[in-house]
Amino acid sequence: MTHLKSSLLAALLGATSVGLAAPAMAADLRIALQSDADVLDPDQSRTFVGRIVYTALCDKLVDITPDLEIIPQLATGWSWSDDGTALTMTLREGVVFHDGTPFDAQAVADNITRSQTMEASRRKSELKSIASTEVLGSHEIKLNLTAPDATLLAQLADRAGMMVSPTAATAAGADFGLNPVCSGPFAFGERVAQDRIVLNKFADYWNADQIHFDSVTYLPIPDTTVRLANLQSGDIDMLERLAATDLAQAKSDDGIQVESAISLGYQGITFNINNGEKGDNPWGNDKRLRQALSYAIDREAINQVVFDGAFAAGNQPVPPNSPWYNSNHPVPARDLDKARALLAEAGYPDGIDLEVQVPNTTVPLQLMQVVQAMAAEAGINITITSKEFATLLADQSAGDYQASQIGWSGRVDPDGNNHQFVTTNGGINDSEYSNADVDRLMNAARASNDIAERKASYDAARDILNEDLPRMMIYHQTWIWALDDSIKGFVPYPDGMIRLEGMMKDE
Repeated sequence: MTHLKSSLLAALLGATSVGLAAPAMAADLRIALQSDADVLDPDQSRTFVGRIVYTALCDKLVDITPDLEIIPQLATGWSWSDDGTALTMTLREGVVFHDGTPFDAQAVADNITRSQTMEASRRKSELKSIASTEVLGSHEIKLNLTAPDATLLAQLADRAGMMVSPTAATAAGADFGLNPVCSGPFAFGERVAQDRIVLNKFADYWNADQIHFDSVTYLPIPDTTVRLANLQSGDIDMLERLAATDLAQAKSDDGIQVESAISLGYQGITFNINNGEKGDNPWGNDKRLRQALSYAIDREAINQVVFDGAFAAGNQPVPPNSPWYNSNHPVPARDLDKARALLAEAGYPDGIDLEVQVPNTTVPLQLMQVVQAMAAEAGINITITSKEFATLLADQSAGDYQASQIGWSGRVDPDGNNHQFVTTNGGINDSEYSNADVDRLMNAARASNDIAERKASYDAARDILNEDLPRMMIYHQTWIWALDDSIKGFVPYPDGMIRLEGMMKDE
């Protein structure tokens, strides 16, 4: 195992250096991201790094604590009807959007309508349970549901709950993301694709006393080694997703502090099952091939080789330590004989090709190179196609792919890791996977507030999905941040977001 690890790492690792601008002024917080964000519209976007930007740009109705409790943000209180089919929220007064538009109950109603009806919206399935809204007062709104929805508050703690200016949204339409207007602590300044996103402090922010930077600049730097080098040189103040292989180096540097939190999400491979012409391929048509690939890889070895054992092997949308994990389907051991038998049973005794698109960043490429080597031993010949992440997502949505190495940062409620990916016409179901039993079970899990009932529904759905494998999970990561030692007040969260309230820089 040690020889395998050292050989693979020697073949995979290597970095180039890039130059950034001169060290930032103290008033500007410079954060390195693993990739560039996609469109900056909460209704249309789907990238993890985009959510990091939104944490400074767009306040939500509710937020979470590091212990995953739902807490107020733009909504200061809420209550459920006795039958669970109505949610009444009291809203924060004195809040304005960055364009001066007042935040009130009508603005919330307009945001929900936009999320549910805009053609390009990816939030439709997340807010599907809301049948109508009632403005009860200037700062009180009632959400009437089609049925009880145990996931709704958790949805409102993420992009579905991010409030944008109705004035700006109406004027811009689908182009809102070019100049987003929200109500967060920072307002949009400028964006240069693949180079930087700059946000400026919003003087009229309701919680401005907790904001200690004049601006925040997000810099996409795909190479993990380069991100760390730029932190050590002082060109950036912090980076998200420090590579596990760089952890020892970062910890040994007295000028760097390292923070971490166990994530809520997963990384794996999504297959095109029925999304356009490219879905009509052996991998999309025969689950035995997908099962064969799952048996061909050694998840525990991958964790050791690529991540120095810092993460967790996985085969479900939630990690093995989650109360929602289905213990009837433990992480499978590698079984090359089983993999070859499945290939032969599917009609490919001599092997088969598979093209996997991969983000053009260090860790996904390292991961897929190890998967590629393991799969080859079973007769699966993987071609890796590297793409910029936003391009990969666009191609995946359009069905222009056979398989994607992609993951999900995770949500507080397990519904967020499941429903929109595997239900018919789900908002992020880029596989176009459809199974009536899975739909029924996922919808049943949403409708109940009983944890045991919900768990039973998810377990039954997992029994099916473990066979069909539209998504094949490989590992669960730990979020690791590295910061200049001068940065104070950062709090790590399991959702991987960088919340700027209370953060400051010592000079």
